[in-house]
Amino acid sequence: MKLFREALIILGIYLFGELLSSLLHLPIPGNILGMIILFILLYTKVVKVENISNVTNFLLDHLAFFFIPAGVGLMASIGIIKATWWQLLVVCLLTTIIIIGTTGVVVQIISKKKNKNI
Repeated sequence: MKLFREALIILGIYLFGELLSSLLHLPIPGNILGMIILFILLYTKVVKVENISNVTNFLLDHLAFFFIPAGVGLMASIGIIKATWWQLLVVCLLTTIIIIGTTGVVVQIISKKKNKNI
């Protein structure tokens, strides 16, 4: 019964995010809103980690299964990927460079601020 209650908590938060997204016509998908809401509820301790730990541990243990739909979607779109592979490669390389650079700058800023506080 505890697992059912934990699953209902997570499912309820997800559905609330979907409801918000559709009612307010937000450009953010409902599942992302649900994750943000779950984060806020966990951060403010409205929902305690212990109240959802069994289900979340189960989901994390079986995380690989969640990548199957994405893999099938890639296989179904192989024609588009073959036609635009070089554009995808350029975008992936550029975004990787931007992310690495941004991460480096953020880490330097944080470590400078941390060193000043010591």
